[in-house]
Amino acid sequence: MKTCKTLLVSALAIFSLNSLAQELPNVAITAIVEHPALDTIRKGVVDQLEKEGFVDGKTVKINFQSAQGSTATAAQIARKFVGDKATVIIPISTPSAQPVVAATKTIPIVYSAVTDPVAAKLVKSWEPSGTNVTGVSDHKPMQPQLELAQKLVSNLQSIGYVYSAGEVNSAIVLEELKEVAAKAGIKVVPVAVQRSADIGTAARSLNGEVQAIYISEDNAVVSAYEALHKAALEIKVPVIASDSDTVKRGALAAYAVNQYDIGVETGKVASRILKGEKAGNIPTHEVSKMSLSLNQQTAKEFGISIPEPLKIEAKDIF
Repeated sequence: MKTCKTLLVSALAIFSLNSLAQELPNVAITAIVEHPALDTIRKGVVDQLEKEGFVDGKTVKINFQSAQGSTATAAQIARKFVGDKATVIIPISTPSAQPVVAATKTIPIVYSAVTDPVAAKLVKSWEPSGTNVTGVSDHKPMQPQLELAQKLVSNLQSIGYVYSAGEVNSAIVLEELKEVAAKAGIKVVPVAVQRSADIGTAARSLNGEVQAIYISEDNAVVSAYEALHKAALEIKVPVIASDSDTVKRGALAAYAVNQYDIGVETGKVASRILKGEKAGNIPTHEVSKMSLSLNQQTAKEFGISIPEPLKIEAKDIF
């Protein structure tokens, strides 16, 4: 009899826990691929949610899904999250945000790390959308990034730009780079890739044509950065990046918005929605504070002497 009672109590306890789990708000997070920059953003989101009282497994359920670089998988994840009736969906990167926005007009969406949400057709303007969509942009001005390249690479006359043809953000950055570079009398040589496997070949094609390569936070390029870095060393052309994590992985330098801060800001917006605000009443946020990261080992490999003022300014020196 005692054994039966014990089993009954255990069964009731498990049932209660399962019932509680089902009642918790469901925060669904997705990213087009896993790489250090996007992983750092996700950590910022989760940390901020916890700071606001939304703790995974206690007060919310957090479900993360990576599309592993596949837009088809990103669409499947979006449909799954909608079918699961997520409380709020947080897509990190434009290729993940677009299928989520297409999949639901009712579930609140807080996109993150989207350079131009208007051009990506996520919202009609940077003002409150009046829909179920809001988010955080990682847009940054191009001028200081090009000036950084000029300070590090003497007599910079042409700069390469390796990017994924399928990412709308990358095309937007290319146009901004061309505009700023034209004013400085610098030629931009763009090379589009269809697959991450082609990135090394794309970089090698710039041999003899450019004195530096610039990359944006293009997910296909950043996820395969090691191949790009290897090619850059072969052709002796340094890479200027757009995020500090890629500098840590070997890029020469970056003027970047802190990825963790983008995640924190995204977590703040998601928390407001979990507390009852409507996504459509919250304008798109932009994290505007930029900081300099440098890689001294890479500078040595390319025979570049980093100016002392840049060393003093740098927040991170790897």
